[in-house]
Amino acid sequence: MVDSARKAGTDVMIDQYPYTATHTNLGVLVPSWAMAGGDAEFRQRLAVPALKDSIVQGIIFNILNDRGGGDLARVQFSRVNWDKTLEGKTLKDWAARKNLAPTPANGAQLVLEAMLKGGANAIYHVLDEGDVRRIMASPFMMVASDGRLSQPGDGHPHPRAYGTFPRVLGEYVRTQKVLSLELAIHKMTQMPAKRLGLTDRGVLRNGAVADVVIFDANTVNDQATFAEPHQYPVGIETVIVNGMVSVDNGKPTGVRAGRVIRRPSTK
Repeated sequence: MVDSARKAGTDVMIDQYPYTATHTNLGVLVPSWAMAGGDAEFRQRLAVPALKDSIVQGIIFNILNDRGGGDLARVQFSRVNWDKTLEGKTLKDWAARKNLAPTPANGAQLVLEAMLKGGANAIYHVLDEGDVRRIMASPFMMVASDGRLSQPGDGHPHPRAYGTFPRVLGEYVRTQKVLSLELAIHKMTQMPAKRLGLTDRGVLRNGAVADVVIFDANTVNDQATFAEPHQYPVGIETVIVNGMVSVDNGKPTGVRAGRVIRRPSTK
């Protein structure tokens, strides 16, 4: 799709994280029309039997054909404010806890229960490793975590929050050799900086902002997993932000020299 769009003159590119699972709100399994207008209207629709039946059927469809991957074990809770014991567990685990068969129909009822309790976030194990490698090799792909800041021990986040960039360098450069080291670094630095119009970042040269990561190419690797996500990577020795050392010998220094980066004005 990207290749054909670019051939037709559309300037489109790709960002990618190196994992076979996505992460978003549990509401992605609910038909979008049912969620229109917010929680109050969603509850009103559920009070109408015919609409509720359509919503349930839509959730079943999404479990079978979309983010559900056809298996309740592929939906893994990451944050559940109303029941922290479910974090890290799957929709299948929750069904077993309630003595329910792990069927799409039962999964749909659990999704509804969760949404009525305030929703949840989940990891969806529905991507293909072959696609990860193929997309990574695209000349139009840049590396991005699509993650958020995570506090160690809080919730059960997608491991991309801790390991995206070192995973590319360790798994897909050193082990699988999908990318060369130089190309992988380019896809993490100069390429996205140029795309965002940040001309003073992404390169090592006089006059550029001194944002520098020093790592051991022979050992850098991610440690975070879907079972144990709160793990920092290895092999990153020093991090310099705006010319000041933020990580020294693998340990944070407490120096916070970062700032919000704004795209240069085009006016």
